[in-house]
Amino acid sequence: MGEPVRTTCPYCGVGCGIVATRTGERTVAIEGDPDHPANRGRLCSKGTHLGETVSLEGRLLTPMIGDRTASWDKALDLVAKRFRDTIARHGPNSVAFYVSGQLLTEDYYVANKLMKGFIGSANIDTNSRLCMSSAVAGHIRAFGEDIVPASYDDIDAADLIVLVGSNTAWCHPIVYQRIMAAREARGTRLVVIDPRRTETAEGADLHLAIRPGSDVALMNGLLAHCRRAGLTDDAPLDVPDGFWDVIERDGDLWSTARTCDVPPADLNRFFDLFAATPRTVTLFSQGINQSLRGTDQVNAILNVHLATGRIGKPGAAPFSITGQPNAMGGREVGGLATTLAAHMDFAPENVARVGRFWAAPNMATKPGLKAVDLFRALGEGRIKALWVMATNPAVSMPDATRVREALAACPFVVVSDVIARTDTSVHAHVRLPAAAWGEKDGTVTNSDRTISRQRAVLPLPGEAKPDWWIVGEVARRMGWAAHFPYDRPADIWREHARLSLYGNTGERLFALPGHAATANAAYETMTPSRWGGIPFADGRYPTPTGRARLVPTQQAPIAAPLAQWPMTLNTGRYRDQWHTMTRTGLSPKLARHREEPLVEVHPADAAALALTDGGLARVSTPQGSSLYRVALSEGQRPGELFVPIHWTDRTATGGRTGLLPRPLADPHSGQPGFKATPAAIAFVATAWRAFAIVRADAPPALPGVAWATRVAVPMGWMIELAGDDDTTVLEGLLPAGQRVETHDRGRGAWRAAVLDQGRLAACLFLARDGSLPPRDWLIQQLGEPAGPTLLAGRAPGAQVDRGPIVCACFDVGLTIIVNAIAQQRLTDVGAIGRALGAGTNCGSCRPALARLVSDHQEIADAVVR
Repeated sequence: MGEPVRTTCPYCGVGCGIVATRTGERTVAIEGDPDHPANRGRLCSKGTHLGETVSLEGRLLTPMIGDRTASWDKALDLVAKRFRDTIARHGPNSVAFYVSGQLLTEDYYVANKLMKGFIGSANIDTNSRLCMSSAVAGHIRAFGEDIVPASYDDIDAADLIVLVGSNTAWCHPIVYQRIMAAREARGTRLVVIDPRRTETAEGADLHLAIRPGSDVALMNGLLAHCRRAGLTDDAPLDVPDGFWDVIERDGDLWSTARTCDVPPADLNRFFDLFAATPRTVTLFSQGINQSLRGTDQVNAILNVHLATGRIGKPGAAPFSITGQPNAMGGREVGGLATTLAAHMDFAPENVARVGRFWAAPNMATKPGLKAVDLFRALGEGRIKALWVMATNPAVSMPDATRVREALAACPFVVVSDVIARTDTSVHAHVRLPAAAWGEKDGTVTNSDRTISRQRAVLPLPGEAKPDWWIVGEVARRMGWAAHFPYDRPADIWREHARLSLYGNTGERLFALPGHAATANAAYETMTPSRWGGIPFADGRYPTPTGRARLVPTQQAPIAAPLAQWPMTLNTGRYRDQWHTMTRTGLSPKLARHREEPLVEVHPADAAALALTDGGLARVSTPQGSSLYRVALSEGQRPGELFVPIHWTDRTATGGRTGLLPRPLADPHSGQPGFKATPAAIAFVATAWRAFAIVRADAPPALPGVAWATRVAVPMGWMIELAGDDDTTVLEGLLPAGQRVETHDRGRGAWRAAVLDQGRLAACLFLARDGSLPPRDWLIQQLGEPAGPTLLAGRAPGAQVDRGPIVCACFDVGLTIIVNAIAQQRLTDVGAIGRALGAGTNCGSCRPALARLVSDHQEIADAVVR
C-alpha cells in the first residue's frame, strides 16, 4: 500500500479535496480530505467511486497516426509540421485549439501561450464556453473583471439562499449539503427557481417553476420590488440613464407573474423574503448560463445584488457555481478565445504587456473564434488544422451532426485524450495519449477561487504524457524551444504567477503574490488557498470609475410553441454521471442510478401523445432526433421535456442529446442555449424487449437494433435492448461456450445462458410481452457456478428485488428503503441513514429519501382517515 496522497476531485467545480491511497498496481482507495476547505471530508457519489475508474480499460497508451502505432517523435514531428505548414500557407487563423476544463492550470497556460503568443491567433476556446462563459461576460460587464465575488463560507453565513437554474442536490451535492447544514444550524431559508421540480426543489421553502427563459423578467421584477421598498442605493454604482425607468415600467408584480407563469402570491412571497433578508446568497448555474440570453440573465441577478448592497459582505453575494474542476483555472490563464491572459483582454496595452512578458513574436491582437463559431468555421473549411484536448465535442456541442461532419472534413485533426476511441477521436489523424486523473500533477481552481493541487497517485501508464509536456514539445518542434523550457509543472506555475503580477498595480484583482518565487519543494507541498480575499468588500471595482455598473437588461419575448415543434426541450446532468461518461461509465456503482437515457414527460402530455412509462419515444428537433426511454414525471411543466447529456455512440444507439439543440449562442458570451429548444416527441413501437449480461473486460459492441444501451456491472457489462422482429443480431452478444437456453414460442420469449467451465459467462433474456426478470441477481451470478434457476432469472425461493438504486454510495435500492420505512417505522432521513446507511455519505439522495418518508406518511394518514 502506498502513502496517502492529498489531491483534488476531477469532476465538478466544487473542487473537493481527496485523500487517495494506492492499494495495488491500478487500484486506489478514496476518502474525502477532512482538511480541505471546499468539502471538509465529504464526497459525492462520483468522487466516492473514483477508485472504480482508474483501470486501463479503453485507455489510449501509445501515440497513433491513423490506426497505426507511432513513436512520440514521429507523432509530434507530424503535428508540428502540419500546423507549421498550414499556418505558412493559410495564416495563423487557419488553425485552432479546442481545450477543456479537465486540463490543469499548467496545461491550459502552455496551450494558451502557444496559440496566442507564438502561433499568433486567439483561436483557442474551451468546452467551458458551454458551461459558464455567460457568467464570465456578465462579471466583466458589471465588475470590470471576471471575479466570482463569493466563497463557500458565504453559504454558512447566509440567512437566505436562492438557487436559480441549478439542480444542486444532483450536480453539486457537496454544496447542497453545505446549504442543508446552514439550514439546520441557523434556519437559513431556501428558494429554488427552476422550471422542473427537481430533488433540489423538493426540500425548498419555496419553489418557483418559472417558464423557461423568463429569468430576466423575474429578476427585474425583484429589483423593482426592492426599489419600491427603498432598499436600493445608486451612490456606489454607475447607473445608465433611463435604467430605473425601464425597471419600474416593466417590473410590476402582475406582469412579472404573467411572464414567468407563476402564481402572483408565490412571486410576492419570494420578493418579500428577499427584501427582508440582507444576508442573501444567489447561486446560479447552467439554467442561467446555457441560454440564448444567458449574459443578460446573469446581469439581471448581479443588478439585484449590486443595487441592494448584497455583495462584498459575509453571507451576501451572487455566486456562479461552475461545472468543471478547472474551468476557473482556464479563465485565469486566458483559455477562452475572448480573453488574452491573466484576466486581461485584447486592449493594445494588454497585448503589448503580455507580448513583452512572453517575448512573443506573433501576439494575437483580437479575440478568436468562440466554440460554436469555431466548429462552424471548421465546417466551412476556414479552419484547416484542429487540436482537441481532453474533450469530446462530437457529443457535447450543439447540433452535433454538423460538428461530426466538420471534423470528418477537416484536413488535419489531432486529439489528445486518455481514451482510445471517442466519438471525436474517430475523426483524428493523430491521437496522443494523455495523462488521466490519478496520474496528473498540477493545480486547479474551484468555483470560489480556491487553488488546490492535483497530485499523481499512480504512475503514467504505457507512453502517456502530461498535456503540458505534449503541447510544449510541439512548440519546441515549431521553432520556439527557448520559450517553452519547462521541465516540471512548478516551472509553469511560477511563470503563470509572475504574469498575474506583471504590470499589475492593482487594476486587476487577479494576482498571485507569493507564488512567483515558489520553490519546487514548496510547490509539492502547496496547500489549498483562495486568492482575492473578499472581493469588493472595500466598495472598489476594477472599472475606470472604480464603481460597479448596473447593466440594462430587458426580458426578450418568449416565442409561442410551434405547430411542428410544440414542446420545449431542456437538457442537463444525472446525479451519478459526468459529461460523456468516459470515466464514470467505467463504474458499476455509478451506472445503477440511471441505467438508460430517459426523456422526462409530464403525465398529461404523455396521455395526449400516447406515450407509456417505460416505453420508447423519439425526440425530434429541427437539428436531429434520437430515441429515449420514457419516464413520466409530475416535476415537469406541461409542454416541456428533459433529457440527459451523457450518452454517446460508444454507449448507446439512442440518448444522443447533442444532436438536438440549436447551434445558436448568446450574442455577448457565445454560450450555446441548451435549455429551451423547440421539439416534438412521438411514441416508438418495438416488437420485443431484452437485456444481456456479459462477463468481459472490454465492452461488447452494441448490436444494430433500435435500442441498445450499455453500462458497467461488476465483472462485466449489461446491455438493455429493444427492437423489431429480427433477433439474430443478438447472437453476437453471446460468447462461445456451453449454451443453455429455452424458447417459449407462445409468449415470444427466449432465454439463454453461456457457461464457461460451469460458470456463468453471459446470459440473454428476451420477451415480446415485456415481462423480464430483475437484473440484480443475474448480475451477481457472473463468474459463479450455474444454478438450477438460472434461466428463471431468480434465486431459489422467495427473492426481494431491491428496486432502482437510490443511494449509489452504499448501493441501496428503492424497495429496500420502502420496506425499511414501513417495517422499522422510520420517520425521517436520519433514521433511514442509521438503519441502512443511505444518505450518510454525499447526501445527494437525501431529498429522495425525504420524499419517500413523506409519501409513506401520507399513505398512513389516508389509511387512518
